[in-house]
Amino acid sequence: MNFVKRAGLSLRARKVRTAVLLGIFVVICTLLLGGFLLQGATARQEADAQRTIGVDVTLKGKGLTPALADRLGSSPQVHRYNPRLPIEAGARGIEPLESDIPKPGGDRVGSKTPGPLALNGVRDSGLLLPFSYGSNKITAGRGITPEDADRRVAVVEQRLAEKNGLKVGDTIRALAADGRSTVPLTVVGIFRDSAPDPTRWTPPHLLPGNTLYVPVRTVRQLSPGAEDLAEAVFRIGSPEQAEQLHAEARRLLGTESFDFRVNDKAYKDQVRPIQRVGTFGRLIVQLIAVAGALILGLIVMLQIRERRDELGMLLSLGEKKWKLIGQHTVEVAAVALPAVAVAALAGQIAAQQTGDALLGHQESASSPRPRASDAPADPPEMRVQPSDLGKVAGIGLGISLVSTVVPGIGILRLHPRSILTDSE
Repeated sequence: MNFVKRAGLSLRARKVRTAVLLGIFVVICTLLLGGFLLQGATARQEADAQRTIGVDVTLKGKGLTPALADRLGSSPQVHRYNPRLPIEAGARGIEPLESDIPKPGGDRVGSKTPGPLALNGVRDSGLLLPFSYGSNKITAGRGITPEDADRRVAVVEQRLAEKNGLKVGDTIRALAADGRSTVPLTVVGIFRDSAPDPTRWTPPHLLPGNTLYVPVRTVRQLSPGAEDLAEAVFRIGSPEQAEQLHAEARRLLGTESFDFRVNDKAYKDQVRPIQRVGTFGRLIVQLIAVAGALILGLIVMLQIRERRDELGMLLSLGEKKWKLIGQHTVEVAAVALPAVAVAALAGQIAAQQTGDALLGHQESASSPRPRASDAPADPPEMRVQPSDLGKVAGIGLGISLVSTVVPGIGILRLHPRSILTDSE
């Protein structure tokens, strides 16, 4: 009789043993699937964190111009970038803030002092450190975005807006460096700077309330000679990519010294806990695979001892020993395959609850960079993929093979005469 057919008859004849094997395989496959789902969820969440949080690299150096910043910003590892080009400019039609403290010598600075406003040409105000970490907050409208590159827009500080009755949609005028022409700026946002007014006399352009953010091109229109950036911030996916950006910056800026600082604290606070959960998921898979093979190996070994008479009879009839091993392998594997289907249902439920608990705990324990919006983060999604089921099925069949072939070595040493003699 074909050993595959004998395996099927044996499974039907030993229903209790088959049910026990099925139950063990369901537990093993469910835990394996949970581990793979946890790994997949952490990988997706890590990729999302790299896009939304990332690592900020601040570059400062002589010769760093907006054009060079744009070239570095086009590097494949850069997700977002922001150059900052500061100038001082006069104002028309609005009254800049002045220090309430008298100037040393008794004089006060009038509103006609040249350059009372501090204009910062930026590309993406969300990457500015005060906005990124929440010390500056948009109270009305929005910040400067890359889409504003060709627009004449401005984000003004709340104290300046309150003094001049400005609101989103109003127009102010900045005085160009030639002292004659002006550039109209539409207010698209109002922000609040947490820095208090200085307690000693301060020039108007250094007062927090006189700070404006405008597109880089607008600054260059007001002051055509402005070229050197104060700094440029580049957001990359991970700390490992910083070395690539450093090499590119060295190539563009030459051998002259420049300041290259990597700020990966927010990345570590958010991503490292997620990576630990992914490592835990891989450890689950490894432990379950080894433990499952050991448990099933012991069960099969006990079954082989219980079925010595059956094996001796088959050997006496001329059955080959490798077919006896193959019969046990087929019996175990036939139970493993339906267990994968059952695990697909049970694993989805169990893994989702486990993932919510683990990843949710890690998120609450970390201190990520504040999000631009106050909307709650989406929960980690644990969904069964065909590739995960394929991995579980492959490991299950591997466990079946190991747990039967290793104990089956004892079958190779069996002799039908000794078995039948012992049974008498």
